[in-house]
Amino acid sequence: MATDDRVNYLARLEGLLRDLRIAISLCTRLPVAPSSAIGEGDLARASWAFPIAGALIGLIGAAVYWIADRLHLPPLAASVLALAATIFLSGAMHEDGLADAADGLGGGRTREKKLEIMRDSRIGTFGACALGLSLLLRWSALATLNDTRSVAIALIVAHAAARAVLPAFMSLVPPARSEGLSSSAGQPQPVSAAIALGLGIAALAIGFGLKAMLTGAVALAAIGLLLARLAQRQIGGQTGDVLGALEQAAEATLLLLATTLL
Repeated sequence: MATDDRVNYLARLEGLLRDLRIAISLCTRLPVAPSSAIGEGDLARASWAFPIAGALIGLIGAAVYWIADRLHLPPLAASVLALAATIFLSGAMHEDGLADAADGLGGGRTREKKLEIMRDSRIGTFGACALGLSLLLRWSALATLNDTRSVAIALIVAHAAARAVLPAFMSLVPPARSEGLSSSAGQPQPVSAAIALGLGIAALAIGFGLKAMLTGAVALAAIGLLLARLAQRQIGGQTGDVLGALEQAAEATLLLLATTLL
């Protein structure tokens, strides 16, 4: 390999590793952020790695379930612990987004009022109901699976594929406001969104099989389209809270799908 080719190869590899560290540090509490400052556009470029960060979250949740099972805890308790581990590892970022999005989209009569409600850190009735339903659906799905192998597959696939749709959503639906996490992250380039989707589809195919992959992909597309239409009509675009709601809806849907397959 020529010197220039080797330098270019190492530079590309370093860029991929930096993207991966940015994605994991954004999606989890793990202290893996790059030492250099994250600049404008870095988050959008690194979004292709969101599914990898999601798979890591699911893997750790599966490990907690396995430990609970080895300690002879009942499946209901093991499922609670696994779910708690994924929430803690992600910093409850998407749960917070779901609650804020539900409060904003469910309340307020004007676009400005809805955005104001979504900025408020307090949880209202719509947010509490949405969060409670999300937790119950995901917990009941894990408890229904009732064995470590099925739980591991379901968690890894659900967390990876649910985050795989976020870059495409960010790319296709414009930000609703000029400030906030979604706006500052920027809109991912089509190649980043395509790679993320490809990783999500691969996770579905490997974990659920080719036939169920199509069902999962259609379900994710339907959720994304419905939420995009709702957000654009009510607030003029997407926000970080809307992205959190999308991830939660996708994750719960895929876990429920897993109960019919595994």
